[in-house]
Amino acid sequence: MKKGAVVCCLILFACFICNAQKPGLFTKKIAPEKMRADMDLLKKILEANHPSLYWYTSKDSLDDLYHQVYNSLNDSLTELQFRYKAGSWVTAIKCGHTSVRVSKNLSKELAKNNLPQFPLQIKAWEDSMVVFGNAFRNDSILKRGTIITAINGLSTQKIRDSVFKIISTDGNSINHKNQVLSNSFPYWYNSVIGNDSVYRIHYYDSTGKVQTSLVNNYVAIKTPKQAKNQNINQTARPKPDSVFTNQSPVAQAPKMSKHQMKQLSRRSLSIDTANLTAIMRLNTFSRGALKLFFRRSFRLMKELEIKHLVIDLRSNGGGKVDNSTRLTQYLINRSFKIGDTVVAISRKFEYSRYIHPSFIYWVAMNFGGRKMEDGKIHYRRYEKHLFEPKEKNHFNGNLYLLQGGSSFSAATMFIAALKGQSNVKVIGEETGGGYYGNSAMHIPTIVLPNSNIRVGLPMYRLVMDKNRPKGGGIIPDISIPPSSLAIKAGIDLKMNMVRDLISKESNNK
Repeated sequence: MKKGAVVCCLILFACFICNAQKPGLFTKKIAPEKMRADMDLLKKILEANHPSLYWYTSKDSLDDLYHQVYNSLNDSLTELQFRYKAGSWVTAIKCGHTSVRVSKNLSKELAKNNLPQFPLQIKAWEDSMVVFGNAFRNDSILKRGTIITAINGLSTQKIRDSVFKIISTDGNSINHKNQVLSNSFPYWYNSVIGNDSVYRIHYYDSTGKVQTSLVNNYVAIKTPKQAKNQNINQTARPKPDSVFTNQSPVAQAPKMSKHQMKQLSRRSLSIDTANLTAIMRLNTFSRGALKLFFRRSFRLMKELEIKHLVIDLRSNGGGKVDNSTRLTQYLINRSFKIGDTVVAISRKFEYSRYIHPSFIYWVAMNFGGRKMEDGKIHYRRYEKHLFEPKEKNHFNGNLYLLQGGSSFSAATMFIAALKGQSNVKVIGEETGGGYYGNSAMHIPTIVLPNSNIRVGLPMYRLVMDKNRPKGGGIIPDISIPPSSLAIKAGIDLKMNMVRDLISKESNNK
């Protein structure tokens, strides 16, 4: 009995040692030949199916960069390191929907592990980086609004350049990259630059002199219940279809289900009857029962004789085209179509085993697309069908559209259709999505077999209007860049501009 117990203990101890020494997903290395095989496969798939591979970058330039990356794969790398290598090539395509993501397994590990992370939330734009939040709330130096110039000896420009190599965008729209970096600065810093136990932050003090402050790594220690409650509190908002008149929505917020809170995080409507103004916030064009939400919202605005409508799309990364089209119909004053051309180079999936879900998209492209004389597959409905403005509950008042670097894909399509209309003002920063067009519509995912990293594969090239400038996002009618002073004071400059415009409009009548 004693011998048996000893043997069992030895076996358990050996298993423990093996598991302790077994490399995790963060440190597990991929052999060079496997990474080269993945790169070779990725190039073949993109050449076979991507509709805009050489839209912004010539084939010679893209091939040269590919060979540089391919030939640099001489040593074993972790998944994050290989993702950076592959991403530096994919980003050169300049397609916002062709982005490189880590594998599903690593993504889950990143989500569930309380890993040490960079403690500051940073807002980045042009040549500026400003503290937006600090995990150490008692820090009296690195407060909201503090301008930083370097981290651990790396200038803010160096950090931006390093991260931007793997953030995809439409054409040359740098503002989207700035916004993506700002949305998750600790993640991008840790993924690209790497973790440190202590960070030396160079910043401007109140006199304009550069000073230095040390800040430790941050580890969030939460029980599962605490994490769950925190997530609920962060997304808690008023009831989805409620309309709040002349009061703060939060003050009247009733108790809501998780479903209602999710809906409110996607879209909301508030109305100020005193100023006959409605504010609609749309963070997506995908979920949220949007067609029903639009129908109820515009019916109510008609009943209340609303004269000013603000639609905030600054956090809207896109979604379903039919939802953005329906909203456009309530606002536009002419017939319109989705694009001048919507084309794919192929509807065959030669490498279908690595494209998910290939069968669903094969069916969609074979029944929804039509091969034309140019040899390409055209989405004829979006090229030819004219969508008419909705007559019932159509809004004809003053329309203010708020946009920014996160306004992407279907959100950009929506804004582009309305820009230039006499009653429309576009306010904010350049959109992340292209004004001329993009590659999207159907977007399956490439999963590379050795590394399991994922790459988006848009199937159609959309040219919304061939007469628009190519290469950038939508430039607003009234440009309002970020400001360190506004961040420090917690002021929304874009919304303040809208309120001023509405006030002037009301006073002129």
